[in-house]
Amino acid sequence: MALGRALGGGLIMGVALGAGTAVGPVLAEGLGLTGFAARLVPATLVSAMAVPLVVLALRRRGSSLRDIGFGGPVGNLRALCVGAGVTCGAAAIVLGLATAAGLLSWSRPDLPKLAGFLVTNGVIALLLEALPEETTLRGHTWTALRGRFGGVVSALGTTAVFMVVPGLSTVVEAGVAPLVGRDAGPVGLAPGGQDPVGYLILLTFFGLMLVTARTAARRAPLCVGIGAHLAFLAVNRVVFEGDERDAGWSAHLSSPDVELLVPVYLLLATAGFAMWRRRAGDDGASGSETEAGPTASAGSLRRRAAARR
Repeated sequence: MALGRALGGGLIMGVALGAGTAVGPVLAEGLGLTGFAARLVPATLVSAMAVPLVVLALRRRGSSLRDIGFGGPVGNLRALCVGAGVTCGAAAIVLGLATAAGLLSWSRPDLPKLAGFLVTNGVIALLLEALPEETTLRGHTWTALRGRFGGVVSALGTTAVFMVVPGLSTVVEAGVAPLVGRDAGPVGLAPGGQDPVGYLILLTFFGLMLVTARTAARRAPLCVGIGAHLAFLAVNRVVFEGDERDAGWSAHLSSPDVELLVPVYLLLATAGFAMWRRRAGDDGASGSETEAGPTASAGSLRRRAAARR
C-alpha cells in the first residue's frame, strides 16, 4: 500500500504535467492570449489537476494537506522564506566565489526588468513546477514512504519517483497533444531534447536537496521545499539563461564546465538544510509527528490505536 501510494504521487504529477502542457497552449490560443497570460494557462492547469487529485487521495484515507506538510498561512510563509533563503544563500556563496575566481562575469543589471522577471517567473514556476511537484512528491510520495520506511529509504525512493516524472510527462503529452490538434513532442527521459544523463544527474542532486529541505522544519515543512524549489529555478534562470529569457541580468561563463557549479551549490544548500534541522531540534526522520505538525501527530496516533485493536 505504501509503495502504491508513493508511486501514485508520481503518476499524478506526470499526468498533470503532460496533460497541462499539451492542452494549455491550445486553450490559451483559443482565448487569444499571448505572453505571460498564455504561459499562465498551462501552469494553472497543472496545479489545478495535481493538487485536487492529491487532496482527493488524502480524503479517502481521512487525511488532509496538513498531514503531508502544509500548515497555516503564517507558518507556510515563514517556511517558504526559510527554503528560499537557504538556497539563495548557498548559491550566493558558490557563485560569489566563482566570480572572484574569474569563472563568471556579470552583465549590468536592469533592476525594473529583473524585478518584473522574478515576479512573472515566480508565478509560473510556482504553478507549473514548485507547488504541484512538492505536493505530489515531497508531500504525498514522501509521506507514504515515511510511514513505512526509514528516512534514507524514503529520501531515495522519493527522489527516484521524482526522476521518473519528466519522462512520464513526455509520454502523456505525446498521447494528449494529437487529441487537441497539436503535434506530439519527443518522448524521452528528459524534456525538450535535453541530454538525459546530465539532466538525471542534476535531478538527483536537486531531488535530494528538496527532500532535505522538506525535513528541515517542524511546522509547514513542505513549504520549505516549495521555497527552495522556487529559489533554485529563479537563480538558474537568471544566472545561466538570463540573456535568452530577457531577465534583466545574467552571467557570462568562462567555459561551459562552469555549469557544474549548480550541483555544488545544491550540495551546500543540502548541508544548510541539514544544519537548520539540527538547530530546530528535529531529527527529520521521526515521521509525521515531527514533520507535519500536530495534525499529522493526531493522525498517527489514530492509526496506531487502530492497529492495536
